[in-house]
Formats: sequence, structure tokens, C-alpha cells
Amino acid sequence: MALFDLPIERLRSYRPERDEPADFDAFWSRTLAEAGEFDLAATFTPYDLPLAAVDVYDVSFAGWGGHRVNGWFLTPRGADRPLPCVMHYIGYSGGRGFPHDHLLWPAAGYAVFVMETRGHGGASPQHPGVTGDPHGGDHAQAPGMMTRGILDPETYYYRRVFTDAVRAVDAAAAHPAVDAARIVVSGGSQGGGIAQATAALRPSVKGALIDVPFLTDFRRAVEITDRDPYQEIVRFLASRRDGAERVFATLAYFDGLNFAARGRVPALYSVALMDDVCPPSTVFGAYNHWQGPKEITVWPWNGHEGGAGFQREKQLRHLRELLADG
Repeated sequence: MALFDLPIERLRSYRPERDEPADFDAFWSRTLAEAGEFDLAATFTPYDLPLAAVDVYDVSFAGWGGHRVNGWFLTPRGADRPLPCVMHYIGYSGGRGFPHDHLLWPAAGYAVFVMETRGHGGASPQHPGVTGDPHGGDHAQAPGMMTRGILDPETYYYRRVFTDAVRAVDAAAAHPAVDAARIVVSGGSQGGGIAQATAALRPSVKGALIDVPFLTDFRRAVEITDRDPYQEIVRFLASRRDGAERVFATLAYFDGLNFAARGRVPALYSVALMDDVCPPSTVFGAYNHWQGPKEITVWPWNGHEGGAGFQREKQLRHLRELLADG
């Protein structure tokens, strides 16, 4: 993939206007309050896996609507005090996979809480999932999850996902092995978009690791990339020619630009300049709106894979400083 977006000099200052609903904060305050009426009822069931240095738990908790959401919780074995915890949100179509997929953070001395994204993982042979989405819209959707309930913010799929993600933070914070004051949200692509939103909706977290985030600057994204998942929206609009106004009015409640403008915690972003899945201008647009301390790593020659292991190493060093005692 060649360079196709704005040049890096313009990206560094690119700060698009935001389409923000007047009741954005009220919508999310009400959404989280409604979810809070359900007991978290989090369970951490020991999972028998022959790992000598890590304890593994099969997690379940009540997300949006009280629906059960699954995940993994891993901790370094033998810790004698509560640990920092990295929340890990998963990329589009992937499930929670296997516990041994998530050993990096326990190896660094942290707990990790892996939240499954409801409805995903059923078509991923490498990262299978088990969490369904029992709530949907009242209309036909394009293949994938991007248009599920998209004609109304009340029914849109990511209302449930972002609420699940906040509830996952609360479940992790209540676990005795976790230092609730040192929780970091993280993810790449869809997971990066979820982490971005969660850091704004639950500002008590300590920091955010946001890699090549999806779900950001929807209108620009659908206009400049012909790659899925954004193209799911385009295909829907191609069949619903009268639906654009309602669709973009809904998406404004879920746009990463609006969450980034509320981000106050330290954030480490990454962007890839040849990424035609999550175009670099959409990432920089969010980054430049972020209000807290921030840093962005630019990978000039990479597509949607971003920095991969190189970025993980940078994150390890970043968290060593951010999560240091005292």
C-alpha cells in the first residue's frame, strides 16, 4: 500500500471539526447509569493450564443490559500485593482466543484482563470467541457488526460494546489482585477505539495505549478508504439511499474524535502511514484532540499491522515509567 493520505507535516497539525451531539455527555451518563443497575456479578474461575509462572482465570461479568461478557484474567504467580492491570480490548472479528495468547503483560509483572467483544470471534479460527450479542436493531444489517442497530444511537451495537468495556474496568478494579489506581486500557484497531472511548468514559484509569484506532472520524474514513470494516457502512448506505443523515447522526455518539476530546489521562498512540484500514488522518485527528499528556509513534512504512512487536516494546518501557510505585 502506497502513501495515500495527508503528508506527515499536515497530519501532525490535522485537527478536524467534530460533529458532537448536544446531549453526548448526557447520553453516555444515562447509558452507564442504566448499566449500573445490574450487579456486575463478576466471576473468576481458575482455568487449568500448565503454566508455571502465571495464574489463569476464565472471566464472566454482566455488561450492558446485564448480558454476560466473557474474557480472560491472568496474573503473575506469587504476587504479594495488588498489581497494576492492563485491560486488553480486541480487534474487529476476533474473540478472546486462548490464555497463552496474552502472556506479555504477566511476564512484565502486571495483571491483564482480556475482554471479549460481544458477537465477535465466531468466524476467527485463530482467536475464537464465546460471547454473543442478544440485543440488536429492528432492521436488516450489512454483513459484519458495523451497521447493527445503526439507525438509532439507543440500539447501535457499539453502545453495548463501550458499556461492556467500562464495566470490565469496574470488574478488574474490584478484584483483590488488582491495584485499582493503576489500571491501563489498551488495544489495537477496534480494540484501540474501545480503549480510547473507555479512557474518556472511565477517567479514573491510569493511562491508555491506543494503537491504530478504529471507530474514529467516521465520515472521513468512509470517504477515503475502500477497506472493511468501514465499507460495511458504505454498503449499507448504498442500499439505504435515504439513510445517511440518520446513520451519521447515530455515529456521532460513538466517534473517537468526541471521546478523544474528553481524554485526560496519559495516552500512547501509534499510527501507520500506509494503513488503509484505519487511515492515518483519522488517527491523528483523534490524537490531536486528546486533552491529556500524549505521545504518538509513527510507523512510516507499515499498514494496519502498525508497529507490532516494536510497538509492544515501546509500550513496555512506557508502562514501566507510568506504573512505577510512588
